[in-house]
Amino acid sequence: MDKPALRRELIASLEAALATARAAHAAAVEGSTHEEARPENDKDTRGLEQSYLARGQAQRVAELETAVAGTTALALRAFTDATPIAMSALVTVEDSDLVQRYFIASHGGGTMLVGGVQVVTPSSLIGRALLGRRVGDEVELRLPAKLRVIVITDVA
Repeated sequence: MDKPALRRELIASLEAALATARAAHAAAVEGSTHEEARPENDKDTRGLEQSYLARGQAQRVAELETAVAGTTALALRAFTDATPIAMSALVTVEDSDLVQRYFIASHGGGTMLVGGVQVVTPSSLIGRALLGRRVGDEVELRLPAKLRVIVITDVA
């Protein structure tokens, strides 16, 4: 699997989310300053609520800008079976007969990329469990309902 292509796809996904967040922020700012948002009495808080929404949207825009910059700067390392798993690793695991592939990145957790590759971050359960491991290691994931054991079969 081509890691530069995976990174490009992840960046495109983050940029699309950023464009949506910027549009939502602009709409919230427009709503908070619109003539209809002016209070009709001392209990009318429409404008204030819109300004809170605009501030939240601005924070989301800033987070996504950081995510795009961080993912763009992500150094794509080459891994061998003996190399500990770290950022930018493309990891294949097996759970019974199920094979799953994970791309470890600092942002975009949960995003599904081409070929069924899921992005995981170091702050996620699976991301924390994989970091530092090697091919052949068994990893125990303690889920609320059960214990899941996966085996790392490949890393690129």
